[in-house]
Amino acid sequence: QVEGPFATRSASKSQRVCKQIAMAAALAELLGETLQSAGGQVATSEALVGKKAIALYFSAHWCPPCRGFTPQLAGWYEKDLKQKGLEVIFVSSDRSDTDFEEYFKEMPWLALPFADRERKDALSKKFGVRGIPSLVILDDAGKTITKEGRAAISEDPTGEDLPWKPKKLSELLEGAKIVDKGGREMGIRDAVNDKSAVALYFSANWCPPCRGFTPQLAAWYSSDLQAKGLEVIFVSWDREEESFKEYYAEMPWLALDYSDRKLSKTLGSALGVDGIPALVILDSELKVINAEGREAVTADPKGVEIPWHPKPVKDLAQGPGAINEIKMVVVFCETQDAVQQRSIEEALRPSAEKFLEKQKASEDDEPLEFGFMMCKASGGLGGKIRSMSGLPGLPPQPHEHALEKKEPGGSGWGCDGCGSGNAAERWRCSK
Repeated sequence: QVEGPFATRSASKSQRVCKQIAMAAALAELLGETLQSAGGQVATSEALVGKKAIALYFSAHWCPPCRGFTPQLAGWYEKDLKQKGLEVIFVSSDRSDTDFEEYFKEMPWLALPFADRERKDALSKKFGVRGIPSLVILDDAGKTITKEGRAAISEDPTGEDLPWKPKKLSELLEGAKIVDKGGREMGIRDAVNDKSAVALYFSANWCPPCRGFTPQLAAWYSSDLQAKGLEVIFVSWDREEESFKEYYAEMPWLALDYSDRKLSKTLGSALGVDGIPALVILDSELKVINAEGREAVTADPKGVEIPWHPKPVKDLAQGPGAINEIKMVVVFCETQDAVQQRSIEEALRPSAEKFLEKQKASEDDEPLEFGFMMCKASGGLGGKIRSMSGLPGLPPQPHEHALEKKEPGGSGWGCDGCGSGNAAERWRCSK
């Protein structure tokens, strides 16, 4: 039995070795036992040992933005990032092995073997990759650091902040300078004091949908939402300060000081804002309640359900939500009455809540495995999804006006219900 300082050092060394073995196993499970280098296959555990961070680079030869970004990333990698402990792994979305090989020749890093298409699809799903080029930064154990790696590296190409661990939203906002309509400056804590919810409103003067939504939100805020404890903070994506001032003059709430352009962009990245207008609802502790605040407020402009906690089963009429990003169970019940629709929603709720809880418990902030929606009314987005899914159309609904029989005459008409072009009689609305 060994005692004293030698025993302590021996135990410490054993712990480090065990930790390295565990991390190597985790990376091999995530990325496979081997990776591809310019010289051939290499063991994943050996290739990634000692790395401070690993960047999964989702890209493809056929993608013009990818072909523009790859030379930049390669230059940053060879000049600074590699020696500071970053390894990049190309995860290809190319359409053939030939395209992959040609594109990989331009890259000075490793790649997931092209033949492992199943693992590529699993990685895209795990990290919620919706478009390319995309960079996901992992730590040495394969845990997610940030899914906004492209923005992080582009803003810090020398790797001064490597591994680019994002600050918590509350930390980002603690340093924010908030201004009111009179130009008075305040901190975020003063801005949210005694508020039941805070809405970060990402918008811009140049954006037509924003200019359409802002007057609505301002009216709802002034008539009901402000009195019920909502504070709105305008996060401007305007390109010039004069445009910001002109646009902010139409708003009755607070704003992030326009001079902090970096924070405006960082907040958008941290909250996954891909387009505007966007409304993200926070609680008084600056934690996200609902990232789809625009849909929530539009459905409840009087604030009856403020602060709008996400519903396990969503109504398609309130917007598509994440239907393009995750697997979505959509129940079409347009022809059912309100009582039947409530029964269907209650039947779906336990399953929907189970997947929500599973997502909340995930360590890597993985996307929701399954979402749940109901289509309760005919037409609109529900009708389009019916058509895209190859589902039969709904029968014609009773008309609010009297119908008049018309002579067929000419061509190019048919039955809206069955789709037949050989209708014997033609009826049209009398109005």
